[in-house]
Amino acid sequence: MSSDRRGGRGRRGGEELTVPEAEFSSYYGRPILKAPVWKWDIAAYLFTGGLAAGSSLLAAGGQLTGRPALRRAGRVTSLAAVTASTVFLIRDLGRPARFHHMLRVAKPTSPMSVGTWILSAFGPAAGIAAVAECASWLPERGLPGLVRRALPPLGHAAGLAAAATAPALATYTGVLLAGTAVPSWHEAYPELPTIFAGSALASGAGVGLIAAPTAQVGPARRMAVAGAALELYGSHRVETRLGLLSEPYRTGQAGRLLRAGRALTAVGVAGALLGRRSRTISALSGAALLGASVATRFGIFHGGVASAKDPKYTVVPQRERLERRRAAGG
Repeated sequence: MSSDRRGGRGRRGGEELTVPEAEFSSYYGRPILKAPVWKWDIAAYLFTGGLAAGSSLLAAGGQLTGRPALRRAGRVTSLAAVTASTVFLIRDLGRPARFHHMLRVAKPTSPMSVGTWILSAFGPAAGIAAVAECASWLPERGLPGLVRRALPPLGHAAGLAAAATAPALATYTGVLLAGTAVPSWHEAYPELPTIFAGSALASGAGVGLIAAPTAQVGPARRMAVAGAALELYGSHRVETRLGLLSEPYRTGQAGRLLRAGRALTAVGVAGALLGRRSRTISALSGAALLGASVATRFGIFHGGVASAKDPKYTVVPQRERLERRRAAGG
């Protein structure tokens, strides 16, 4: 008796047997992995954290190049965004005390612990820098006058401190997602920090294009180009490099959001470069870049969640890795 198992077929006693193709289901139809319990507030947290980081870099650029409107817009937006980001994080933790408990220890191996410390360092610096923008509202004499004179140099130092922390704030959430067991996040560990860095730069540039006069938005235009390049490169990679695990980023809600993000990024950059003399076009370009950042962050979030819900995104890559090890072992 002979058998041929290629293609899932065999013969027994002259009768051809067909083995049905495997279906990727799990016990009682449940997913193999527990899908993240995170809701929209964590996706919003990803966006606002990046916006805070990008805006602080924008403010530092305005500060160092003598563009007060750009500096002011970046500082105020950075404080508002990091405040919102902290609220979203505490909302997900359930109780404010849990955020405080995270500060009891520092775990370099825990992205969540590192992120909590980054937020704790960035927030006060962003706050001082933003408050310094109110110095001109204070009286010139007496104690308020002393505060009025002290705030600008404090604001400059705090603004640079926030900008120094901004790259870590912009990218640690990508490391956080890639450190989970969610297949399409975990496999995209090289790309997620790149995408989030680009998204942060683009959103910060959007703030500058909306809020500053055209004569002062030069740094914002350059940030828009750099951010768009990083964001589009990273998004293209996660949609093409991961094999089967790229599929959740191309289909469903995640696919629609990421395609919208690419389109808005292209519109935003084109408007930023071509509308140099038009405040209206610059503002519309800035709004497009902000919309692109929202769409990209939510798209990455939903892509990962979708990959955790379908067993095939866990089973097939595991089988492929096992086959590669067997082949390498001879």
